[in-house]
Amino acid sequence: MNYSRREVLRLGAGVAAVWATGVDRLDARAAASKKKIPIGLQLYSVRQDCEKDLPGVLKAVAKMGYEGVEFAGYYGRNAKELRGLLDDNGLKCCGTHIGLDTLTGDALKGTIEFNETLGNKYLIVSSLPGNRLASVEAIKDTAKLFTELAERAKPQQMRVGFHAHGGDFKRFDGETAWDILFGSAGPDVVMQLDIGNCLSGGGDPIAILKKFPKRSATIHLKEYGGKRGAVVGQGDVKWDEVFRLCETTGGTQWYIVEQESYAAAPLESVKLCLESLRKMGK
Repeated sequence: MNYSRREVLRLGAGVAAVWATGVDRLDARAAASKKKIPIGLQLYSVRQDCEKDLPGVLKAVAKMGYEGVEFAGYYGRNAKELRGLLDDNGLKCCGTHIGLDTLTGDALKGTIEFNETLGNKYLIVSSLPGNRLASVEAIKDTAKLFTELAERAKPQQMRVGFHAHGGDFKRFDGETAWDILFGSAGPDVVMQLDIGNCLSGGGDPIAILKKFPKRSATIHLKEYGGKRGAVVGQGDVKWDEVFRLCETTGGTQWYIVEQESYAAAPLESVKLCLESLRKMGK
């Protein structure tokens, strides 16, 4: 069949329109399918308020727009009571900071049962006795223990991890304790990097995120530098690069805000953190 020049142009325009519409739809679907990482709050940031009125704090945190909370203590409440407070406010538990002793021996069973009730799968050791990171040999032994604990918790869909403090970035022959620990631990051990703590200890969070892909299931967003009480986005952290790595190679499932320096009331400070993150597109 022969077409006139006008018919060819008409058909070409139609095909182009269909093609463009299809591309737009594909782009829209791609944008919609991109998972946005939820933002939680480490309740240690507002611990004094929690001691006075935990239900009120959780209500306020949810109203701010936080999607979850990470516990650092339970304020005299059992797991069922805590879960009820979370559900009442539409919040999820995105982690618990606990002691190493709650994961070892027979204690692990009770810890897992408690966190199953909470709906939490991230069991994060908040700190370690100094001797566990005092030498290369001690660090490697600690890494072995974490690997074993992660394997024990895995059948219950739980993940064991360790949270960063400044002292974890001391060096042994040029290599930090943190690098040795996670270079020796198995891949199931969660590397809960704390951006502010890392920088305060002389570590390089960007280099660490690059070195250990898929290890940062949860990560603490804490500012470094800037004025006293600076919230996320007001200091020297290269947040764009942190977010890029978390969202591409980090395997990050939760961003968790932790604020430990205050220019305003703690609840107001964590609200400002979230507002700043929203302005950054998070």
